[in-house]
Amino acid sequence: MQIIPAIDFKDGKVVNLKQGQLEQSTTYSDDPVGMADHWVSLGTERLHLVDLDGAFEGKPVNQEAIERIARNHPSLTIQIGGGIRSAAIIEGYLNAGVNQVIIGTKAVEEPEFVGEMCRQFPGHIIVGLDGLHGMVAKNGWKEVTDISVKSLAMLFQSDGIESIVYTDIGKDGMMGGVNLKATKDLAKSVSVPIIASGGVSEMRDIE
Repeated sequence: MQIIPAIDFKDGKVVNLKQGQLEQSTTYSDDPVGMADHWVSLGTERLHLVDLDGAFEGKPVNQEAIERIARNHPSLTIQIGGGIRSAAIIEGYLNAGVNQVIIGTKAVEEPEFVGEMCRQFPGHIIVGLDGLHGMVAKNGWKEVTDISVKSLAMLFQSDGIESIVYTDIGKDGMMGGVNLKATKDLAKSVSVPIIASGGVSEMRDIE
């Protein structure tokens, strides 16, 4: 198992949103680059970055801080999500030193895009599936679809994705533990690695 700290960017700050709600935001730091330095000093080998502004606007917003983190820590594995909806954006992040990009909304709206990007950027594509009661949400979680998380995961596993980041929206940002059953069911249904996201707040969640 690998523990991956997450840094969520909003307006250039490190924040936490409860269940993705902008009006329920807590700011932890005004220095996201310093926060990355902190995690690296504690021994992390992989970092999960989320451009929340990008997720809501549909295009990257916090590239400058993300690129600085990559430059400061060239040996750190970095995965980035939020507003990644074109090959040009993916190529830009990879050229900046990011290792994996997370396709979320675009994967739901245009599933064939995932396969195309896996062929163009093999080994660098992660799919982000955000679920509420087992159904996929998109556009910064503003819209819940009638597509199940499990069915999309099974569709994408044959495309050559590196892994799936699965976030249970009902747990995210609540600091109340993970949705173990849903995460375990998803992991059993596909052959690609599952990264559990949302609600991890203490050692027993990891255990």
